[in-house]
Amino acid sequence: MDYLKENSKIWDDRSANADRWSVPVSSEETALAGKGEWGILLTPTKPVPRDWFPKELTGKDVLCLASGGGQQGPILAAAGANVTVFDNSRTQLEKDIQVAERDGLKIKTVQGNMQDLSAFSDESFDLVFHPWSNSYIDNVLPVWKECARVLRRGGILLAGFSNAIECIFDPVKLEQGELNVAYKVPYADVDHLDNPEIKRIAEAEGYIWGHTLTDQIGGQIAAGFAIVGFYEDRGGTALDNYISGSIATKAVKL
Repeated sequence: MDYLKENSKIWDDRSANADRWSVPVSSEETALAGKGEWGILLTPTKPVPRDWFPKELTGKDVLCLASGGGQQGPILAAAGANVTVFDNSRTQLEKDIQVAERDGLKIKTVQGNMQDLSAFSDESFDLVFHPWSNSYIDNVLPVWKECARVLRRGGILLAGFSNAIECIFDPVKLEQGELNVAYKVPYADVDHLDNPEIKRIAEAEGYIWGHTLTDQIGGQIAAGFAIVGFYEDRGGTALDNYISGSIATKAVKL
């Protein structure tokens, strides 16, 4: 099975059913962004600090990586950036196209695998905005290497991702609010499809990989980035009562 294609289809369905990451921003929000009043998310609930972005977005080349859904891309475009939205889901990209046409914004969309940014030349962007999404691929290291390649020197990578600690728990019981340790990290749904409940969840929500923090954070450093910002956020599971399940980082290409 090609899990990349399967996740693309699953996200097409999630997008069509108004997943939380698939509800486009309003015309009012883009209008405010044009006046400098805006905020966007890398993780489920906390807006990214404004001082993580360049002081002036006008004219900056921005790649919204695995970031379709009509949310972040339109806001950044309205704020003056030259925005390209890259996503594995055609339906997610259509949300950005719809908002751009509705509000008179210029947004370029490209469909593809976040591990392969060969559609872009070296040093094409000033900022890569990469919200919570790399749990849907088997290896995050190529993502960081590709981000480093397409960013200009001094360019900024803003990334949100999960703390894979939630993957050690039985996912069915976790949905019910129970914490039952059953698996180890690194984790992959595809290794446990003999469990019909994991198979059910994966087929409905997408095939997940739980990456180590060594790969998520250390991988950025190894790719040539300096981590200069960090915060945690909710993950959206029962684990939130005990630990923040999402992480955001700001990294600068050296």
